[in-house]
Amino acid sequence: MSPSQDPLSSQFAPDEPGRFPAWRNLPRRSRGLSLRTLVILRWMAIAGQSATIGIAVLYFHFDLPLWSCLAAIGASVAMNLNATARLKRSDGSLPDGRMTAAHLGFDILQLSILLGLTGGLQNPFCLLLVAPVTVAAASLPGRQAALMGLLVLAATVSLFFVSLPLPWQAGTELNLPPLYRFGIGLALVTGVIFTSAYAWRVAADAEKLELALATTQDVLQREQRLAALGGLAAAAAHELGTPLATIQVVAKELLRASTKGGPAAEDAALILQQAERCRDILKRLSQAPEEGQSAFAEVGLKALLEEVVEPHRGFDLNFEVSVRTASGEKAPRVRRLPEVVHGLSTLVENAADFAAGKVRVRAIVDAGFIEIEVVDDGPGFPADILPRLGEPYVTSRPQGKARRALAAQIAASVAAATPGRKGKKAAKAEPAPEAIAPSQGGMGLGFFIARTLLERTGGKVFVGPGDGGSTPAKGQPKGARVAVRWSRPALEVSS
Repeated sequence: MSPSQDPLSSQFAPDEPGRFPAWRNLPRRSRGLSLRTLVILRWMAIAGQSATIGIAVLYFHFDLPLWSCLAAIGASVAMNLNATARLKRSDGSLPDGRMTAAHLGFDILQLSILLGLTGGLQNPFCLLLVAPVTVAAASLPGRQAALMGLLVLAATVSLFFVSLPLPWQAGTELNLPPLYRFGIGLALVTGVIFTSAYAWRVAADAEKLELALATTQDVLQREQRLAALGGLAAAAAHELGTPLATIQVVAKELLRASTKGGPAAEDAALILQQAERCRDILKRLSQAPEEGQSAFAEVGLKALLEEVVEPHRGFDLNFEVSVRTASGEKAPRVRRLPEVVHGLSTLVENAADFAAGKVRVRAIVDAGFIEIEVVDDGPGFPADILPRLGEPYVTSRPQGKARRALAAQIAASVAAATPGRKGKKAAKAEPAPEAIAPSQGGMGLGFFIARTLLERTGGKVFVGPGDGGSTPAKGQPKGARVAVRWSRPALEVSS
C-alpha cells in the first residue's frame, strides 16, 4: 500500500533519470511582488542610504564624492516617484513578475554604483547586495531569479577591479590588500548563493503546502456538497413516488388486458419490472435525509466500514470487514462525517491498489477509543518513504498502472461482447488482464489529504508493516497497515 493515493506528478522534468532537472523546466515559484511593496522597500532603502551618507559626511567628516552619491540616490527617488505615479493609475496590489525583476535589477545597479563611489568591496555595506537576490529567489521564477544572481556576480567582479578609495578620516587613507578584498568578494558571492538557495527552497515548500491544503479544502467541500445532495435526493424520491405508482397501476392494467405471451404483455411486464427497480432506487435515496438529521448524521460502525469498502469490491480482491468490541458488547453508532468517509475510502483504495489478494478493514472498540485499521498483503511501505509519510507529493505508486489495467479490462469486455462473423475461425483468446481497482491520477496528495481530513475529526493516524512484520519470512509478503484512532466521544454518537 502506498502512502499516497495518486501518482506523483513532479514539478521537475529531469533530462534523464538521476540527473538534475532541466533548466528550461524550472518551476515558477510565485508571480513576483506588488508594485506597492516594491515602492515601500525602495523608500526604506533610500532613507537608509541618505542617513548613511549624511552621517559619514556631517559626523565623521569623511571625504567622499557627495554629489555623485546624491545623484545615485536621486535616481532611485525618481524611479520611486514614477512607480508611485503608476500606482495611482492602476491597481498596485497585484503581483507582477517582470516588473519585480526590472525593479530589483535597478536596485542592484544603483547599489553597485553607490558602492563603487564609496570603496567597492572595502565598504562593509556591500553585504546589502545579498538582499535583492534573496527577494528574487523567494518571489520570482527560476530564470529571473538566476538573472538577478548573475547581475550581483557581475557587480561583485566589477567592484573588485573598479572602485574609488574607501572614504576615511581627513589626512589618512585606508587601503586593504587585494587578497582581503578578494576574500570579501568570495564571501559575498557565497552568501548570495546560499541565502538565495535557502529562500528558493522555503518558497517552494510553502507553495507546495499551500496547493496541498487548497486541494484538501476542495475535497472537503465536495464531500459536504455530496452530503447536501442527499437531502435533495430524498426530496426527489418523495415527489417521484406518486407518478411512479401511477405508472405501475397502468402497466398492471395493460398486462391484464393483453394476450398472454404477446408482444404487448412482454412490454407491460418490462415496464413493471423497471418501475419496481425505480421504486427500489427511490427507497434507497429516501433513506438519506437532509444533512443534520440523525438518520444520516449517524450510522452503525459496521455499516460505515461497508460503505467505504463497497466501491472497491469486484476487483479479484478479498475484503474482510469486521468489528471487534470489548467483552462482546454491541458495536456503537458513530457520526458519519464526510472527512471520515473520504479519508477511510482513500486508505482502502491505496490498500486495494497494492494488495496481492486480500485487504482487511477492521474496527476495534475499546473502553476509551475506536480504532479502524486497513491492512493489505502487498509489498508494504518502502523504507525511503516511511519517514516522510504524511507529507504532500510523496508516493511510490507505479505510474499509470491502474489506468493501463482499467483500459485492458474495458478492451477485453468489449471484445467479449462483440460477436464474431460467421464462417470465420474464432481468434485465439487472449489471457484476461489482471483485474485491479483503478485509482485516479494526481500529484501524490492522496495520503496527505486523507490524513489531514482524519486528523481534523480528532483522529490520530499510525502507519507500519502489515501482518508480515518488519522482517517477514521468505516468500511471505510484508504488507502495510494504516490505523486511525479516535477517542470514543470524538466519533461515537452519545445515546
